[in-house]
Amino acid sequence: MIMTGDFLYRQEKRGIMEKVLTLQATIFLLVAVGFMLKRIGLIGPQGQKNLNDLVIYVILPCNILHAFMNSPVEGRLLYYLEVLLISVGIQIFCVFYGRLIFRKEPEGKNKCLRYGTICSNAGFLGNPVAEGIYGAEGLVLASIYLIPQRIMMWTSGLAVFSGTTDRKETVRKVLTHPCIIMSELGILLMFTGWKLPAPVTDAVDYIGNCNTAFSMMAVGMILADINVKDFWDRTVAKFTFHRLVVIPAVVYGVCSFLPLDKNAFGICVLLAAMPAGATTSILAEKYGVDSPFATKMVIFSTLLSLPTICL
Repeated sequence: MIMTGDFLYRQEKRGIMEKVLTLQATIFLLVAVGFMLKRIGLIGPQGQKNLNDLVIYVILPCNILHAFMNSPVEGRLLYYLEVLLISVGIQIFCVFYGRLIFRKEPEGKNKCLRYGTICSNAGFLGNPVAEGIYGAEGLVLASIYLIPQRIMMWTSGLAVFSGTTDRKETVRKVLTHPCIIMSELGILLMFTGWKLPAPVTDAVDYIGNCNTAFSMMAVGMILADINVKDFWDRTVAKFTFHRLVVIPAVVYGVCSFLPLDKNAFGICVLLAAMPAGATTSILAEKYGVDSPFATKMVIFSTLLSLPTICL
């Protein structure tokens, strides 16, 4: 019986590792497609700009609404609140941590580093890994965990790149951004149980499901403009260490002292260990803030996340 249990455990772990490898390979293949489209001239600078705008103003908002609409809360509200509150704490920590650790970096790099610290790739990469390890419950917990990050992504994160000194103008831009509007609508639908008409729901799902492909191809197009000789960057390596090792280690240490359900504990640590999100590159390109550097952050941290996520 013990041998059978050990065998099943090893098989389960092997399946999880295979899923992680598949996800990583998918990311890099999509990046490669964007890279080739730009290199062969099929998409030029204007087409790249249009693709970035399409992702930010249409595809991402639909993806956010889709995630909220597929996150049920009935019956386990207090359990979900644990994960939600810890995620809020992690986001607040990341905001101040990024400001502190990267305060001496030049302005352009500083903005990319701070945003990358706040916003990870927990949506695309984290959700499937969470489901692979914890099953359907893991997927729901991951969706709850991502609520604060999605809000921070389009509030504090967007303010980092917009760079406006007018607080009222920053608030206006953030609150009227399509991603924030969809987050607000998604939270309302999630906690009230209301449903949108079936054709609207289907349209949102179809558009939102394009997020991974279009986002990663956009990253590949930015990568096509980077000289391979310039790809290694000591600052990017420093960021990757903090994003993949230090932050999840801090979360692990703090959560160890809290009376958490083991699945909630695991989800919080796992999703805190995700690499920089693709939106780091996309928003850097949108606002003209050192997008090649942002792309190196995304690619390098995603590549090295393979062993760290497995760990």
